[in-house]
Amino acid sequence: MKIIAIGRNYAEHAKELNNPVPTTPVIFLKPDTAVLKDNKPFYLPDFSDDVHYELEVVLKICKEGKHIAEKFAANYYDEVGLGIDFTARDIQAKHKEKGLPWELAKAFDNSAPISIFLPKSDFEDLYNLNFELKVNGESRQVGHTKDLLFSFEKIISFVSQYITLKKGDLIFTGTPQGVGKTNKGDKLEAWLEGKQLLNFDVK
Repeated sequence: MKIIAIGRNYAEHAKELNNPVPTTPVIFLKPDTAVLKDNKPFYLPDFSDDVHYELEVVLKICKEGKHIAEKFAANYYDEVGLGIDFTARDIQAKHKEKGLPWELAKAFDNSAPISIFLPKSDFEDLYNLNFELKVNGESRQVGHTKDLLFSFEKIISFVSQYITLKKGDLIFTGTPQGVGKTNKGDKLEAWLEGKQLLNFDVK
């Protein structure tokens, strides 16, 4: 299982980090060791002083495919959930300055807490999903899938031109504006269409 994550897929988030709005999807990978399940606590790593939360809608791939046409891409995922793309922003900034890859900032152990997954058939319109992150009871990120720069189908089609997708792969589809620093003692809670899917502590 691999995690494919999409960067800068909400225009306002790209702007808040002073990044250009992309014209094609920006992708990076996280290994399976990044996954954190069952609302287990997230332990801040000792190599970063500035770990940011980034809430995202996550797709679960249901069958193998490559060179997938966009019109057929919806057949390749059947469940959606939520995930946090924890990012060591200080490390990312240093690497970006030098034009180096971001992996040390993105792919570290437990950097991808994920929720349970729900059948996409549970939702009337996948492009009218509301999702929200609260930190210590305070709303920090509110997203709407109608604001995606690249649709779920576009992402799947694009990625599959380069990387074969396999059953069980996860696609993090991008974070809305409102990212911020995570601190020891924080409680993170997240909802998708009013259903709480994430609720864990930071230690």
